[in-house]
Amino acid sequence: MSTTGLKVLVIDDSNTIRRSAEIFLKQGGHEVMLAEDGFDALSKVNDYEPNLIFCDILMPRLDGYQTCAIIKRNAKFSSVPVVMLSSKDGVFDKARGRMVGSQEYLTKPFTKDQLLQTVQQFGTAK
Repeated sequence: MSTTGLKVLVIDDSNTIRRSAEIFLKQGGHEVMLAEDGFDALSKVNDYEPNLIFCDILMPRLDGYQTCAIIKRNAKFSSVPVVMLSSKDGVFDKARGRMVGSQEYLTKPFTKDQLLQTVQQFGTAK
């Protein structure tokens, strides 16, 4: 499976995190769609059909756990890997992320290498 040119959705309420993720991913040759919260993300997941999703945990209105759970409940997207993003590196947060279906957990701030390594590990083109 190829890991270049994947469609990656980044969901984060921080403009800084969204922009840095977008820059890193585009430098890695990937197509990037950004969403600023869970509700925004849910409509974009359906339209964009990403190969991989990065999802912040702490967001207004619909948090990352709820967003991930809703995406995973949809049969069309249940196999799309979701990587949780958080500034907290707690065991509880990682466990809760796994419970709602996330594959991995990346602590913010992340480096370009960490982000692209995660894409390589979990991203697969359809």
